Amino acid sequence: MADGRTPRSAGEDGFSPPGPPDPVGPAPAVRPFLVTAGRVAPTASGRPVPVETQVVATALGLQTLERLSFEQHDIVAACRQPQSIAEIAARLRLHLNVVRVLAEDLRAAGQLTVHVPHTDVTHDASVLRRVIDGLRAIPDSRGVLRDTD
Repeated sequence: MADGRTPRSAGEDGFSPPGPPDPVGPAPAVRPFLVTAGRVAPTASGRPVPVETQVVATALGLQTLERLSFEQHDIVAACRQPQSIAEIAARLRLHLNVVRVLAEDLRAAGQLTVHVPHTDVTHDASVLRRVIDGLRAIPDSRGVLRDTD
């Protein structure tokens, strides 16, 4: 409102509709280079970890949760089940490259297991075609299947 008050029907920011609170919370205000101590190359080779790389917490990682930094703690805790680097970044609202760097640090410390996909399989067009066909086979909210090509 013009006088600085928020309308009762709006969310906390005054613009979004009211609803249940966000379970993750607001995005972090810390600059990404501070979280990674200025590092941008997530691996020793300097090549970025692919976003589809699956990571899962090890027993050691779960045992040492209390001794990890905030972001590392959140990553290991989120990886009780295998997840991709992209899923972790989205879920924790961290910059993708921050998650890449920290996941590599956690792997080196034995707290995460990293499963990099085979590049020859991920670049195979037949895999992409099967994924598209599988997505088309899922009915929409009305139970209607999408047309195929």
